[in-house]
Amino acid sequence: MSKMEVKTSLLDNMIGVGDMVLLEPLSEETFIGNLRKRFEHNEIYTYIGSVVISMNPYKSLPIYTADKVEEYRNRNFYELSPHIYALADEAYRSLRDQDKDQCILITGESGAGKTEASKLVMSYVAAVCGKGQEVNKVKEQLLQSNPVLEAFGNAKTVRNDNSSRFGKYMDIEFDFKGDPLGGVISNYLLEKSRVVKQPRGERNFHIFYQLLSGASEDTLKKLKLDRDFSKYNYLSLDSATVNGLDDAANFRTVRNAMQIVGFMEDEVQSVLELVAAVLKLGNIEFKPESRVNGFDESRVKDKNDLKEMCELLGIEQSVLERAFSFRTVEAKMEKVSTTLNVAQAYYARDALAKNLYSRMFSWLVTRINESIKAQSKSRKKVMGVLDIYGFEIFEDNSFEQFIINYCNEKLQQIFIELTLREEQEEYVREGIEWTNIEYFNNAVICDLIENNQNGILAMLDEECLRPGTVTDETFLDKLNTICAEHQHFESRLSKNSKFLTDHSLPHNCFRIQHYAGKVLYKVEGFVDKNNDLLYRDMSQAMYKANHSLMKLLFPEGNPAKVNLKRPPTAGFQFRASVGTLMKNLQTKNPNYIRCIKPNDKKAAQVFTDSLVCHQVRYLGLMENVRVRRAGYAFRQAYEPCLERYKMLCKQTWPHWKGPAREGVEVLLKDLEVPKDEFAYGRSKIFIRNPRTLFFLEERRKQCLEDLATLIQKIYRGWKCRTHFLLLKKSQVVVAAWYRRYAQQKKYQKIKSSSIVVQSFIRGWKARKILRELKYQKRCKEAVTTIAAYWHGTQARRELRRLKHEALSKRAVSVIWAGWQGTKARRELKQLKEEARRKHAVAVIWAYWLGLKVRREYRKFFRANAGKKIYAFTIQRIMQKYFLGLKNSMPSMSPIDKSWPARPYMFLEGTHQELRRIFHLWRCKKYRSQFTEEKKAIYEEKLEASEIFKDKKALYPCSVGQPFKGDYLEINKNPKYQKLNSVIDEKVLLADVVNKINRANGKGASRIFLLTKKHFVLADQKTGQVKASVPLPDLSSVSVSTQSDGFFALKLKEGTPSAAKGDFLLSSDRLIEIITKLHRSGTASAEREPINVDISDEFLVQFKQDQVCVKFIQAGPKNGNSVSCKRKNNRLLEVSVPSP
Repeated sequence: MSKMEVKTSLLDNMIGVGDMVLLEPLSEETFIGNLRKRFEHNEIYTYIGSVVISMNPYKSLPIYTADKVEEYRNRNFYELSPHIYALADEAYRSLRDQDKDQCILITGESGAGKTEASKLVMSYVAAVCGKGQEVNKVKEQLLQSNPVLEAFGNAKTVRNDNSSRFGKYMDIEFDFKGDPLGGVISNYLLEKSRVVKQPRGERNFHIFYQLLSGASEDTLKKLKLDRDFSKYNYLSLDSATVNGLDDAANFRTVRNAMQIVGFMEDEVQSVLELVAAVLKLGNIEFKPESRVNGFDESRVKDKNDLKEMCELLGIEQSVLERAFSFRTVEAKMEKVSTTLNVAQAYYARDALAKNLYSRMFSWLVTRINESIKAQSKSRKKVMGVLDIYGFEIFEDNSFEQFIINYCNEKLQQIFIELTLREEQEEYVREGIEWTNIEYFNNAVICDLIENNQNGILAMLDEECLRPGTVTDETFLDKLNTICAEHQHFESRLSKNSKFLTDHSLPHNCFRIQHYAGKVLYKVEGFVDKNNDLLYRDMSQAMYKANHSLMKLLFPEGNPAKVNLKRPPTAGFQFRASVGTLMKNLQTKNPNYIRCIKPNDKKAAQVFTDSLVCHQVRYLGLMENVRVRRAGYAFRQAYEPCLERYKMLCKQTWPHWKGPAREGVEVLLKDLEVPKDEFAYGRSKIFIRNPRTLFFLEERRKQCLEDLATLIQKIYRGWKCRTHFLLLKKSQVVVAAWYRRYAQQKKYQKIKSSSIVVQSFIRGWKARKILRELKYQKRCKEAVTTIAAYWHGTQARRELRRLKHEALSKRAVSVIWAGWQGTKARRELKQLKEEARRKHAVAVIWAYWLGLKVRREYRKFFRANAGKKIYAFTIQRIMQKYFLGLKNSMPSMSPIDKSWPARPYMFLEGTHQELRRIFHLWRCKKYRSQFTEEKKAIYEEKLEASEIFKDKKALYPCSVGQPFKGDYLEINKNPKYQKLNSVIDEKVLLADVVNKINRANGKGASRIFLLTKKHFVLADQKTGQVKASVPLPDLSSVSVSTQSDGFFALKLKEGTPSAAKGDFLLSSDRLIEIITKLHRSGTASAEREPINVDISDEFLVQFKQDQVCVKFIQAGPKNGNSVSCKRKNNRLLEVSVPSP
């Protein structure tokens, strides 16, 4: 099943009807009933074609989460249930993919949720567009501009606790990828009369209450304010606190938002001073003082508030006090000074307060635009978001309601024109026959108001500029004369007799029949509000103020540029602004959000039919539905249509292989839909009647139920089969493991039995062999014994025989022999006796000599033998030690720390001394290979170690990098020929560094040259020398302890080089640069050595200002790069990534 089939469509699970074009039957009652039904089920969004109707729920709903954003991202407008995200996504994708500029028009009554709708659109666009540090910064600034403008331009009214009292149009600019580059905000008609007077039950602008509630005691003391609201005349007390609004927390939010948008701290303070000045201005009261000529002159009652206000703005008290008492009128070359009475003084005070606040608000918008404007000058795509006041019908309607309703008339006019044009263009694009649609064209009402000759605004301007007595009554008389016959103008004093007896129409009023209904306007105050007059004396007094913003806010007060021409009226300015806005909107593709307020109680789940019906009428929603339904009520591209309904035809289910249009034709033919109920466009199918669409949906619902049953059946079968196969597989595995276990047990049993049997057999065999060996041994012994006895017997027999023969044959010989033997034995005995005597002497002599030798030897052995043996042993051990040391010597590298182990404890001292001597010898051999240049490099490395080791985190990275010095090859590179000709000394170091700008923390590339007497900074592109500083003028160098490359070159005070201040630079070769600077300082006996200060916070002198440079550890979300940002005029913050 495809992706579209499993998602919630506009037509799936509908509560009521999601698109009013499909409402059947169509009437005002069914329209209101459908809105009510959806509202009761928290469905606050409904479509009219591509228009979104938004109901204010007056409660939080869980429909704006990050998951919802992803759900509507890159989806078709009608693919999901109605939501404001769908419209925002459609507009963003059209802008990004089709290169069409977009505008989103948000209209409705006050309290209908227009401001929240604009925030939701902007937050959605911010969520779906690209990511990145710069893009995120732009998005954050665009979003944070809202809290600032709401604080200064929104107020609590009887209908809305956060009502926008100004119109806002924001153009958000995107690049070709769809990433935001910046924006431009236009504001329209701030309700500045609210500054001096608020209707009952309403408040002044939020910022006054936020300042008094949320500012610190120190801030209030500086602004000379008190927290008590009752002490200020311009603040109404009956609605000073609003349930659900935390003014103190909102003030902190506004301060934070101003900082994110880019306001400097002194700018924020200046704005707060102006707000405090407006509050003080409202407390100034006047008393009459009679003059000699009989006229009353106004005087300030209590001058304390006047004094405090003048101190806040830096104005001389006497100048402002005179402006409240006198008015100077200039005509050609004449000046006339007249006194102001008390009423005129109060008018001047209120006019000043209104102008001061409104001009400050305009400056805020301009300042925000400076921060959020796109920096790139390339062509940009634009999405405009218009959040402007809705149509207003009050009990007392004055000039403000008149021009607000005029703006809504123009928006309604462009809405009808663009809607019809879009409808007609789609029909022509799709090749469908177009039928003209009749509708009410409110151009006649717009002409009544804005016609240059007979329009109400033109006559009001003419009346304001006319010499003589001009009042609201004379203006009404003029209207009654010129507009009497106009069908949409009603007045009781006009020439039209049908209104003479209309008692619902007072004499000092006129009524206009707008497209949203009739509105009764009180003519009182029209002339004064249109004039919007501020006395020139007031402007000039404000221009003289020392406050940083006064000259910008009151440029007409410059005495050198006095302009006698009357300033344009409020009506003229607003008409011009609306005209510019309309031209801007007509160049963009429109998207509409119509906001409706369900009740006047600001309560959740309360739906007032009469109120909603009134808004539906004046928003022209029914007419919009009729325009949309005049041709075909529903249209859809062929692919999603076929994808949705293909299961209704066997030929298209489950896959259609041909073109989508042919598939839709086959589908509708099979369903037997009448041909007059639909038409084929080039890329879309058009369905005339909603009943046909509901017929298709009903058939689809039935088919889906059948398909669901089939899917359930197949799934259950698959699940059971899968479970069975899993059980079978598990059984096989279990059986295999069991058989393995049983065989292992059987094998172990057989193995142990075999070992027992083998041991018994081996024992039996051994015993058998032992018995055989013993038997063989006994046999051999027996044979030997028998042979011995037998040989003895034979020998004895032979001896007896020989004896017998000797006795018988040689008796004489025996006797003679016996005699000779006796004689010989006697001689032998004598000889033996003599020999024994001689032998005894020799033995005794030998023993004596041995005794002497032994005595001498024993004496010698006891005296020296031990030492000689010890010396011999030690000699052999040392010989063995040195031979072993010779065969295991370490390498000749000085960094090789290995050394053979000590073999004997008594050699410990010798072993270490030999190690030391060997290391010194190989270091000497290693040094003997050095050239003078290499020796200097190692001396620099040694000095760098003394300065930075264990102090600077960047130092370990520089140890393995050789100090090259001239990285740019100044003498060889022709690019730097001009720079080389300027430098007449030997260049010790040449590299590219970044010079940090204290205004924004950004770096500019510079060439850094170091000679023996100077260091030079030059432009990288042109080679032009920007600064050349003698080394004696350099007092110290400051760096941080972290892994960044920032360093500050601090110059001695009073030297010529110190005029422009210190240098804050950044380089990847910081260690080498500072080492060479330090060596240059220590090499000269004439100069003091340069001090190197290593700290995470140090001061740098920029011209007359001292700026603190602070280094902090950055979080993981900031990436791995070092960034420098300006926090305020006195602080540069450097974010260093964590190691």
